[in-house]
Amino acid sequence: MAQQMFLLLASMWALAGLVMVEATYYGRHMYSPHANTHVPSHRAPRRHTNMDNQLPPETHAPEVSGGPEISGVPEVSGALEGHRPINASRVFYGVMFDAGSTGTRIHIYKFIQKDPVGLPVLDNEMYHAVKPGLSAYADKPEEGGETIRLLLRVAKKTIPKPEWPHTPVVLKATAGLRLLPPEKAKALLDEVKEVFDESPFFVPSDSVSIMNGTNEGILAWVTVNFLTGHLYAKTKKTVGILDLGGGSTQITFLPKSKKTVMTAPPSYIARFDMFNDTYELYTHSYLGNGIVAARLATLGALGADGLDWKVFTSSCLPKKFREDCTFGDLTYKVSGIPDGYAGYKLCYHEVMRVVKGIIHQPFEVKGNSVFFAFSYYYDRAVESGLIDGTRGGVVEVRDFKKRAKEVCNKMTKYRAINPFLCMDMTYITCLLKEGFGFKDSTVLQLTKKVNNVETSWALGATFDHLHNLNIH
Repeated sequence: MAQQMFLLLASMWALAGLVMVEATYYGRHMYSPHANTHVPSHRAPRRHTNMDNQLPPETHAPEVSGGPEISGVPEVSGALEGHRPINASRVFYGVMFDAGSTGTRIHIYKFIQKDPVGLPVLDNEMYHAVKPGLSAYADKPEEGGETIRLLLRVAKKTIPKPEWPHTPVVLKATAGLRLLPPEKAKALLDEVKEVFDESPFFVPSDSVSIMNGTNEGILAWVTVNFLTGHLYAKTKKTVGILDLGGGSTQITFLPKSKKTVMTAPPSYIARFDMFNDTYELYTHSYLGNGIVAARLATLGALGADGLDWKVFTSSCLPKKFREDCTFGDLTYKVSGIPDGYAGYKLCYHEVMRVVKGIIHQPFEVKGNSVFFAFSYYYDRAVESGLIDGTRGGVVEVRDFKKRAKEVCNKMTKYRAINPFLCMDMTYITCLLKEGFGFKDSTVLQLTKKVNNVETSWALGATFDHLHNLNIH
């Protein structure tokens, strides 16, 4: 019975996934899943032309919640005949937990079913986060479980009580748990499963898992290209994505050149099925190259022994700075060099060893492409004043380099904002240029949300969970 219930819910939620872009991006434009003749126009960002991966036009779709109904959404005759939604109300929900290395986030998606045979639309997303991440509770999984209980309270307050038994809850862990010993990671996941089982929500059999890095990159790409409308265009003009977490970093894009595919390591090319088409992506996740893990690698602390007494120093840090830093279940003593030198050039030399020879340079990114960059790319750009924190912005790779130099040469000024800002901005610059091989003129769209939905893998994972994308 539970399986039949889930399959019915899955079919309804899959339809939601197919139209969520209509609700957020296309606004009042018509979209026919049969003809699929509507191809959005594209215009290049200011100062750039001839880009293979283009940004979509700037459209501001009306919000569904509290506003007028969006017209132009086609009806699919007989699509749900004989299958009333499990929740008899017009609204249904889905919950996805992102258990990252530096925090755990809950994404609560709300869909509206306008009538039994119409297509549902994505109404909104509720997002909440707690710190530290689950991996910080490696030796005390019960406390890690309490953070999940805390976030489930948010879900209970957001989702009406009658909908609880029909709303799936899913948790996927990323680099933080990948870096833990397997037995500790399993203990944490088992604790989360117990918390889920105690909750009033629907718990699928595969509700708790560690997501591999390839899927993380692909599902983030799916999320962004859903929300920007690119997956509806037959031209396959899409945007690439750059995700910088605490423990790992991902790059994913749709290659235009066969040389990109032919020169990439075989494991860097992945395929998945969507809209009766197979997409072939360049994607890779670098475990240990997230921004926090990279700090420790730069300091020479990652994997080191003697953590009780060793102090790890760097010219990337303010001279008088000293602090204990925790990552995963370990604590490190880090410091600037009181009687030494500090600044951009010395810092760049230090972070280079974390990047050079480790990051593969895909052939295609040396051309003119557009990438959406989020997570710590966005956060550090905001902290350094490179972009506005409420609107995001479009920058070039060279802008990160210029601001990194300024931050590193004025560490005293920026210390109050973030004592690691010089190291982080220098690492981002080095990762983009020396690692991935981007040109100075490569355009990066820095954003936290697209049409009011978080730019993370969570929405793509929700779609995959209910409408198997057959990633291989």
